Amino acid sequence: MGVNVTDIVEHNAGEAARRLDKTALAGALRESRTRTLTLFTAYEAALGPNLAVPCAPELNPPLWELGHIGWFADGWIARHPQRASGLAAEPDAPRLPARQSARGVDADALYDSSRVPHDTRWQLPLPDAQTTRADLAASLDQTLALLQDAADDDTGLYLFRLALLHEDMHAEAAVYMAQRLGFDPCDAITAATATTAAHASPAELAVPATRITLGHSGPGFAFDNELGAQTVDVQAFRIDARALTWAQFLPFVENGGYAQRRFWSEAGWAWRLAHAAQAPRYLRLRSDGHWEHQRWGRWQALDQNATACHLTFFEAQAWCAWAGRRLPTEAEWVTASQHSGFAWGQVWEWTASPFAPFPGFTPHPYREYSQPWFDGRPVLKGASAATHPRLRHPQYRNYFTPERNDIFAGLRSVAL
Repeated sequence: MGVNVTDIVEHNAGEAARRLDKTALAGALRESRTRTLTLFTAYEAALGPNLAVPCAPELNPPLWELGHIGWFADGWIARHPQRASGLAAEPDAPRLPARQSARGVDADALYDSSRVPHDTRWQLPLPDAQTTRADLAASLDQTLALLQDAADDDTGLYLFRLALLHEDMHAEAAVYMAQRLGFDPCDAITAATATTAAHASPAELAVPATRITLGHSGPGFAFDNELGAQTVDVQAFRIDARALTWAQFLPFVENGGYAQRRFWSEAGWAWRLAHAAQAPRYLRLRSDGHWEHQRWGRWQALDQNATACHLTFFEAQAWCAWAGRRLPTEAEWVTASQHSGFAWGQVWEWTASPFAPFPGFTPHPYREYSQPWFDGRPVLKGASAATHPRLRHPQYRNYFTPERNDIFAGLRSVAL
């Protein structure tokens, strides 16, 4: 059995979310859908009825995003004949017809992110917003009805939990995209994303040598890339107690760090030259020598005590080289997260570990979640202020390509 929905507000919200029972899961699915629709309404208000956004690698058409969320839930629950099988569900099992097929619409040709090339999403004949909202309402009703009949265990609830967390991920992506497009998507949702740093002490934690279990073990939901739990010996190290603030990062910028090749990796230097980067994204130096930060399209004075955010992996590496420090490994981050005084959750944190499978990796039914991305990109740990508490789990492995600075990402460092 799972836990009550009130457990979501506790410190271990991510672990509680992975064990939600049927009743709590139903409430979470409703809450996640409300968040999705609230964000979409904010997009309509900011962008107008055409919802026009530029075709860019870090964006998706908002109407496509909305339809994809419902399509994903339907594809793994309402349309999947083996939904009760959980991890044993066949990925390629023939699906029941999509609800849109009654209108002559091929939903699979519109919303399958694995088969619809990114740049073509701007040319698709997408159903309008009213129709898409109606599809999502019908999808949620059917999902909740099927949930009532599901077994109240990890197998019976696996695909329902997957659909919930998938929708939460897209809600966070909607916040990233709103920052990129220059509007506040929703005050109630984004108020927490002012990444003001905690002022806990000490500034650095001394972590003794230890042996840990890296990866998920035990009951509850897990993503496939978390499985293959392994025992790892971690040597003693000293790590920042919290992610870097602007007061710590900006001296690197002000002392010419972006112009000094010696601090940058080969790939990082190529990125800096290609983008003519002189400072982090969304920052600029005023004529009076003070820094400003662009937040939701508005320039405002930079809070130097705020957590440094929107940094690429390359910038994180370069700062470490300048400061005589290094990024933590994934194992070190997980080890440190178990110690009191380790503050996390303001920004996703770049690590030195590549995103790779753990021993014995086996893809889950949603095969496209992890396996296509084992290409050496870095692991990010933690969570951002835009991350729903359900996704905040120390074993969660996020992964973006190293040049991405649209995401809410920063760093913490380890002493050499």
